[in-house]
Amino acid sequence: MRTETGQVYKLKDYKPTDFVVERIDLTFELDPKETTVVSRVILHRREGVAADAPLVFDGDELTLDSLQIDGNDHDPSLYDATPDSLTIRGLPESGPFEVTVNTTLSPATNTKLMGLYRTNGVYCTQCEAEGFRRITYFYDRPDVLAVYTVTIIAGKEDAKHLLSNGNFLGGGNYDEGRHFAAWFDPHPKPSYLFALVGGDLGLVEDSFTTMSGKEVALKIYVEHGKEGRAGYAMDALKRSMKWDEEMFGREYDLDIFQIVAVSDFNMGAMENKGLNVFNDKYVLADPETATDADYANIEAIIAHEYFHNWTGNRITCRDWFQLCLKEGLTVYRDHAFSADQRSASVKRIAEIRLLKAHQFPEDAGPLAHPVRPESYKEINNFYTATVYEKGSEVVRMIRTILGAEDFRKGMDLYFERHDGDAATIEDFLACFAEASGRDLKQFALWYSQAGTPSVSVSTDWNEASKTFKVTLEQTLAPTPGQSRKALMHIPLAYGLILPDGTEFDGRLDTDDAENGVMHLTKRKQTFSFSNVPGRPVLSINRGFSAPVNIAMEQSSADLAHIARHDGDGVSRWQALNEQAMRHLVAVSKLARDGRTLPPARELADILVATGADDSLEPAFRAQALALPAESDIAREIGSNIDPEAIHTAREAVLSEVANAGLDVFARLADSAPKGAYSPDAADAGQRALAGVALAYASLAEGQPARAKTAYDSSDNMTVMSQALQVLVHQFPGSSEAEEALAGFKTRFADDPLVLDKWYSIQAMTPGAPTRERVEELLESDDFDRSNPNRMRALIGAFSAGNPTGFNAADGAGYRLLAAEVVDIDKRNPQLAARLLTAMRSWRSLEAGRQELARQALVSIREAGELSPDVGDIVDRMLAA
Repeated sequence: MRTETGQVYKLKDYKPTDFVVERIDLTFELDPKETTVVSRVILHRREGVAADAPLVFDGDELTLDSLQIDGNDHDPSLYDATPDSLTIRGLPESGPFEVTVNTTLSPATNTKLMGLYRTNGVYCTQCEAEGFRRITYFYDRPDVLAVYTVTIIAGKEDAKHLLSNGNFLGGGNYDEGRHFAAWFDPHPKPSYLFALVGGDLGLVEDSFTTMSGKEVALKIYVEHGKEGRAGYAMDALKRSMKWDEEMFGREYDLDIFQIVAVSDFNMGAMENKGLNVFNDKYVLADPETATDADYANIEAIIAHEYFHNWTGNRITCRDWFQLCLKEGLTVYRDHAFSADQRSASVKRIAEIRLLKAHQFPEDAGPLAHPVRPESYKEINNFYTATVYEKGSEVVRMIRTILGAEDFRKGMDLYFERHDGDAATIEDFLACFAEASGRDLKQFALWYSQAGTPSVSVSTDWNEASKTFKVTLEQTLAPTPGQSRKALMHIPLAYGLILPDGTEFDGRLDTDDAENGVMHLTKRKQTFSFSNVPGRPVLSINRGFSAPVNIAMEQSSADLAHIARHDGDGVSRWQALNEQAMRHLVAVSKLARDGRTLPPARELADILVATGADDSLEPAFRAQALALPAESDIAREIGSNIDPEAIHTAREAVLSEVANAGLDVFARLADSAPKGAYSPDAADAGQRALAGVALAYASLAEGQPARAKTAYDSSDNMTVMSQALQVLVHQFPGSSEAEEALAGFKTRFADDPLVLDKWYSIQAMTPGAPTRERVEELLESDDFDRSNPNRMRALIGAFSAGNPTGFNAADGAGYRLLAAEVVDIDKRNPQLAARLLTAMRSWRSLEAGRQELARQALVSIREAGELSPDVGDIVDRMLAA
């Protein structure tokens, strides 16, 4: 049986440390197996703390080599060192004192990829959330801010680049062929933002002049030979720096900004002060190896990590319960940046799809938790869609409620008041309340209540009096640990579209709305409009102004009216998506019961007409033509889910749309831009539309010739991967698909990032037989189980992106994931726990699959000693 997963940490138990850290000096002598670390910490006792209170530092699998206080060896009877903590007694009662701690590490054998580790010959650190304690004993918590000076010593083979946070102090020869480099960060920071990199890397350099005229050196480090693929990342960085100055008045504050790309990384990237470390998939790009989606992700994630310089670094979190304060806010900022760089409405549609695909299921299952949780066992398990994506939506709602001007005033006050602080959600909201004069107490419930609110909407039109009434009612379902919920403040943007397609510009007869937003603050409210010239169609939750489920009986005609005339592009898409979803849910239920499926002529006609409308943005048409995914349909059904029935129903609708629009799709399939590749929004949108059309046209034709021609003639990775996906998913096992797969692997055998696409495409092929191929790929000689990207590309894609294959009726998919999670947990608990979350919705399955999924989860729990990461997830999933 497994061991206990550890203590529960609670928000209400927060208290500051007994000692205040003033500064920390670190010296590293790098060696793959025996890196020595000397930590010199200057502290003083906090006022009011007892004179005999001990100093307790955190550790994780550490061994203490030596301990000195003010330069003298400390009496061994006055300290206790375990792998997880260092407790020191007999300290000075007043004044600052120095604690010197010596530890020895083995970066080469650190498979957890937390703390200091070695990847492809390069030393690298990852300290968020609790990785610094794997380097040295210290107060490893976000509210302990200190100034860091770092000296790195290494042999010649590792010393080409020795990097850390802050500004470079100098470097040179040390002794006996070794070299050193010293760094100083003048900005106090918590330990989770510490970073060190050492090794022989290629370098791309540029510079940026800030709004005050300061020149900042920009450096991106990549593996040798890949320098040419870092150009777009550098361009995105410079655009991010300029945008943050223009939109938020935030100027960069060091002499140098550095990015290092590594191949073994548990996260997407890390915002360490002045030295960002990235998963190389979010840095490297060229037309031959990266898709349009890769370019967009690079742009967004480069921006996200840079924006953390102020929302996360200069102002950090008081404790990990406030994680959304840096992550949700910074996601909001990177979303706003991407919306300005690309099509705002198309970007917003993509955000909504992501939110509904990942965060809504999280809110509806056993892993539900508030944006700011009240307790946790393992903080690594709270880097979730709720904290990031819903956290961003909450910030977006603040802007909707306050308006752009007061929102900017609130942000300015936040930056001014809390620069250099470890802040809380209360601090953040107080700035907006003060700047705007608004009471945000009820709104603050968005941070403390889990679950997705539902809003039922009904309308009443009185032809005689020309009045139109909208009645809204909110309900909040129980979630784990929260059986009773308080009423929320839900801002719902709206519009009334008149019969002629114009919008009614009259005012509401109530004070509960302003600037096109209805403020639902009670259980039930009615909003009235007078002097409306004709029966309007209500467009509600425009722009997805609140992350809620809307329950509204609107006719197909009304939805079509919105789709044709709404001035909000997001609402037009939502109307089309709602029509598709209604039909897909209905036919999925019929398929589950073994009944005949009705035709989808009306839906097919609408979608084909949308695709053919050249007045619409190509990227918008691509989004409109992409039917709700099988996981979206399952979420909408909610319970007793049969993934095979959903797949059957969706395939039937796809076929009908494809056959109805073959001529249109055949034309659009060849509409990708010709000539030199550009990743800009316009060209990317055209390629997205062409890719969707290729899938429809190939489906209608029933043979792979068109897709194989597209694959063979492709001159960029976007078109190539689109065509490969059509071949493999629509014509699995065909000679064309197998030939393309073999050719792709041969061509990109030496490029791990591109091969990850090859693995993912195969893992996501619909149908149970895919599991057998996944197992074959896992056991192949060239499969690297130690690389997180590779495991996510195969196991993650199969379990989270292949509903029919993973949810096979015999339970083999569940057993495969369970076995891999147990195996991975021994090396990399963080990765194992994140892969396991693919089973978060297991209770919504039909009874047979539900029982098989439960058995798989139980097998994990009973497999032996589990990490706190995996133990926490499996316990929460199995809890009643």
